[in-house]
Amino acid sequence: MLKFALILAAIVSLVYGLGFLLIPNTLVKLSGGSLVEASWLRWPGGVLIAWAIGTLMVFGKPEKQNIFVTSLALAHLLSGLGLLYSWIVREYDGATWFIAIPTCLLLILSALLYWSRSQAKKVL
Repeated sequence: MLKFALILAAIVSLVYGLGFLLIPNTLVKLSGGSLVEASWLRWPGGVLIAWAIGTLMVFGKPEKQNIFVTSLALAHLLSGLGLLYSWIVREYDGATWFIAIPTCLLLILSALLYWSRSQAKKVL
């Protein structure tokens, strides 16, 4: 289950990271949100790609990587909660599906990573 959670987290991070790094304004236009300076989305795109690469490295050799998996789960939790907050207080003015999908993905991935981490205690 840990490897499944890791590969899913890597894919999600890579997809969003590449989008934010390479075509941030296109994503904003697709969402129906207000355009922003591209640099405000490009640098988090780079961070997401780095998370994806690190996650793939841990996927290949998960032994003694508990701290990384815990950090990854926490990053997904905080990101999901941040999006949920923006959604609830109506800070977001784009299409609902464009915030609902990543919010749900991040919160589900966080729970999956925490759960699979506890299931893989002997490996981690």
